[in-house]
Amino acid sequence: MQRKYYLIAAATTLALTFGLTAYYWPDEPPASAQDVASVNAKSVPGAISATQIERLGIKTAAAQMATDVPIGTVPASVTLPPEAQVAVTAPFDGAVVRLLVVQGEVVSKGQALAIVKSRQPLEYGAELARAHARLGLAEVSAKRTRQLVDEGIVAAARADEMNAQIRVARTDVTENARILSQAGAGADGTITLRAPISGRVAMVNVQTGGPVGGTTAPFVIENNAALMLDLQLPERLANSVVPGMTVAVSGVHDGLDVRGTILSVGASMDPTTRSVPAKARLGSAPNLVPGKSVLAVIKGTGKQSGTSIPASAITQIDGQDYVYVRIGNRFERRPVVSTGRAGINAIVSEGLKPGELVAISGVSELKVMLAGD
Repeated sequence: MQRKYYLIAAATTLALTFGLTAYYWPDEPPASAQDVASVNAKSVPGAISATQIERLGIKTAAAQMATDVPIGTVPASVTLPPEAQVAVTAPFDGAVVRLLVVQGEVVSKGQALAIVKSRQPLEYGAELARAHARLGLAEVSAKRTRQLVDEGIVAAARADEMNAQIRVARTDVTENARILSQAGAGADGTITLRAPISGRVAMVNVQTGGPVGGTTAPFVIENNAALMLDLQLPERLANSVVPGMTVAVSGVHDGLDVRGTILSVGASMDPTTRSVPAKARLGSAPNLVPGKSVLAVIKGTGKQSGTSIPASAITQIDGQDYVYVRIGNRFERRPVVSTGRAGINAIVSEGLKPGELVAISGVSELKVMLAGD
């Protein structure tokens, strides 16, 4: 009986010893300091170790203070001022007997474009001749009537009637002569179509022997000496842009900006594009052609301030500009408002302060790594 008691006591002691040993002696050795740091880093959103930064080639740069920050960059299309695009029409129906220019040719104001043959100038010429005849007859009759009135043979009212006939005949002569002069018509019924402005023949819509008339424009002349911009202002800029502000298109001629001035801003928003239309007038720009799509930088009043960072620091996610800001041992994805470029740098008006560090390389890798943060 006593032996059995000793066996039970020994078994109990062994069980306690084994349990205490398992409790105070883990299966794995303790982690190193580097492993602990790595585990702690992973527990912080956006944290990246120095080894990862080096392996991914991530470099940073400090945001710099920038003055005269543009208020925004908006899409625009190059157009012509109303007075710089003119359609040339024939005053009378007729047929082209000779074309004197081709599409794309540079012409000066008043230069002949085509010769048109028409029957109507002959009719107006005949009417002009008849009006001259009536005027001559009315003047002779009025002179004779005045003599009779002076002699008391006829009443004075008769002289007034003759004077009215003279005025009517003179009006007919003047009107027919003016019509023929404006049409550039000759006595043989030919009409010379001339360029109303200096510029380039943008369109030729007729051929030799083809018909022309008052409802068609056989020629269109464009003058590219001055250009305009049709801008689309997003809702956030609609109330900030006013006439008189400076607008610029970058790198158009020899790497230089082409500047202009905002002329007008629309009063309502386009329901299709969700933007407010605006117009600006530009100076001469040889490399800009009507119809070209560009990005226009609106300079604003010159009192705005912001930050300047390398353009490579900015990435887009769902149409929004972002940068990755380094804060200690982690990177934070932050939305910013980019308003334009200044050489290789981008100008940021909102979302970033001078002195903050942003990633300028390895941005794509950061985008993938921090996609879920």
